[in-house]
Amino acid sequence: MLDKRMNYSCGYWEKAKTLDQAQEAKLDLICHKLMLKPGMTVLDIGCGWGGFARWAAEKYDVKVLGITVSREQVQFANKYDKELNVKIELRDYRELKEKFDRIVSIGMFEHVGSKNYKTFMKMVRRCLKADGLFLLHTIAGNTTVHSTDPWIGKYIFPNSMLPSAKQISSASERILVLEDWHSIGQYYDQTLMAWYQNFTKNWAKIKDMYDKRFYRMWTYYLLSCAASFRSRRNQLWQIVFSRKGTRGGYQYR
Repeated sequence: MLDKRMNYSCGYWEKAKTLDQAQEAKLDLICHKLMLKPGMTVLDIGCGWGGFARWAAEKYDVKVLGITVSREQVQFANKYDKELNVKIELRDYRELKEKFDRIVSIGMFEHVGSKNYKTFMKMVRRCLKADGLFLLHTIAGNTTVHSTDPWIGKYIFPNSMLPSAKQISSASERILVLEDWHSIGQYYDQTLMAWYQNFTKNWAKIKDMYDKRFYRMWTYYLLSCAASFRSRRNQLWQIVFSRKGTRGGYQYR
């Protein structure tokens, strides 16, 4: 279903024509916003299958620590990124104390929960060097909630929750300095439709492992989420924070 780098998050389709191009453009956009330089240390919170870690280490010569709570992701990503300056560990973000030049979180904040938003931001501040930058890439909602859609919560993402602008800004207040807020949710429609096309095209390869009920459930998930982004009910934000404020102002372009 995913692109060749196994990115399970929104692509950046501004100039892209394929899913692979959109995901690579997204990874590079994040690296530009973080202003990565050779030798920097980068923390990837909720690193997934290691796609960002590999891109950043390969293209920008940085050292990446990725953390996840999935044993399968640790096993896959360490093998996938083994020849690079990348380490993927099974760790809870709340336990981290090391310092990093840059921190990124792509598609993980939706699983933190509103009661933990401030804890998350405090951890970022604790682990970010004085002149560091943090980029938060997250799906979001237009209104403040403390639970998720019941169907999504039961079948797709248990205990997930979409933050609002108010919740994110309140959680980071007096902890981090907000430098940049970029809304790219219009591209999640295209990303989800590309996943839907890949899934349905390849269904024959995996149908012996799943039943028709799963097929209906998964296609409904992908299409209903695409509709939600197409109608702008859901958003996708990339937000850049600093620890103390960027001298002279933040500008990545």
